[in-house]
This record gives sequence, structure tokens and C-alpha cells, in this order.
Amino acid sequence: MRRRKLRRPRLPRTRAGQRRLVQAVMAGCVLALLPVTWLYVTTGDRLRTTADAPRTEVAVVFGAGLWNGEPSPYLANRLKAAAELYREGRVQVVLVTGDNSRKDYDEPDAMRTYLKKHGVPDGRIVSDYAGFDTWDSCVRAKKIFGVDRAVLISQGFHVRRAVALCEAAGVDSYGIGVDAKHDVTWYYGGTREIFAAGKAALDAVFHPDPRFLGPKETGVTKALADAR
Repeated sequence: MRRRKLRRPRLPRTRAGQRRLVQAVMAGCVLALLPVTWLYVTTGDRLRTTADAPRTEVAVVFGAGLWNGEPSPYLANRLKAAAELYREGRVQVVLVTGDNSRKDYDEPDAMRTYLKKHGVPDGRIVSDYAGFDTWDSCVRAKKIFGVDRAVLISQGFHVRRAVALCEAAGVDSYGIGVDAKHDVTWYYGGTREIFAAGKAALDAVFHPDPRFLGPKETGVTKALADAR
């Protein structure tokens, strides 16, 4: 039985055809970069550092993976910044949001343990166990935990998307992009954000329901009441 040879796509032979192909490729690139441009334009005045972060009741820390049950270096840097803000009195409560979709993987509890070791009282930490992605975390911060204003803590390559999505979800947000070593993970994260920006734009426009919403929780309200 003879195998059919796959035909390679033929490139246009005429100059007009080649010109149209180049224009189509350029148009595709422009469309792909529009969501990234949207993120930079809408969040340009919302980025801060730990030194000039506004005093805000709540800080939100997004999960970033565990290594053998402990926060990954990237997540540890986020938590370190949150603990610093708490010790300096710039925030009163830390909402940790991450993945706990299976019993052997619990980002929020690992994040809580880290914060407690670095000076944040257990009563000032609130856990969101259904922060499966950035949009879900932002929507749940607003609808489930009643957060209206927050400082968001993540790496620089992610924090713009976090701010844009939380703003779209109704949370008045400022973002702190913590330092990160420019290793393979950093470059992967930066590249991933180019593609994630497209989903973020769709989330901001269509406001889909999170994977899990559930009933309202009073953890943030109670923690703030204790703080006062």
C-alpha cells in the first residue's frame, strides 16, 4: 500500500499574493497583541512597590505553586511582600487565594503557614480555597469575601493582568510586582502572559461565572473587625 505524500502549503508566487500574505500575518500579530496593549494601558497608573503601596485594609496574594508542599520561590516572594506590608501597618488582613482542588494539594494552607512564620497572626489571614485562576480569585474576592479595595501581590509579569481583572470584577485595585529571578520559570511566565491576556480580555468583557462560587464568607469582615 502506497503512502500518500503530504503536500506542503504553497506560498503565493505573485507579488500581490505575497503582499496579501504578509499583510495577513501582520494583522494577526496586531490582533494578538491588542489584549496585551489593553493590559498596559488600563493598569499603567495602578502599579506600586512595597515602599509606596497605599494603606489598604486587604492584601490579596495569588497562588503560584507548591514544591513538596511548601510555597515555590515565586510564591514565597509574594508572601514575603505581604508580610512586610502587614508588619509596616500598610494592610490589616491578607487574603490568600489558591488551588485546593485535591486533598494532596493545598496552596492556601501552605501560604497561611508561611505568613504565620513571618509575623502575620493567624486571625489576620483569610483563605480562599477556590482561587483556581486569576479571574476566579478576583470575582470571589468581591462576591464571596466582600472585598471592595485591595493591594494585589504577584510577580511583575502577572500583576497587570491581576489588576485589570480585579478592576473588572469590581475591586478597586493596586498591584505590587515583586522581584523575581529571571530564570526559565520567569521567561515561561512572561510568554504565557501574552496568551493569557486574550482570555483576560474576554473575562473582563463577558464576566463568566467562576469554576466554583459558593456561599458568601465572613472571614475578611471578621478579621477586619478584630483588627479595629
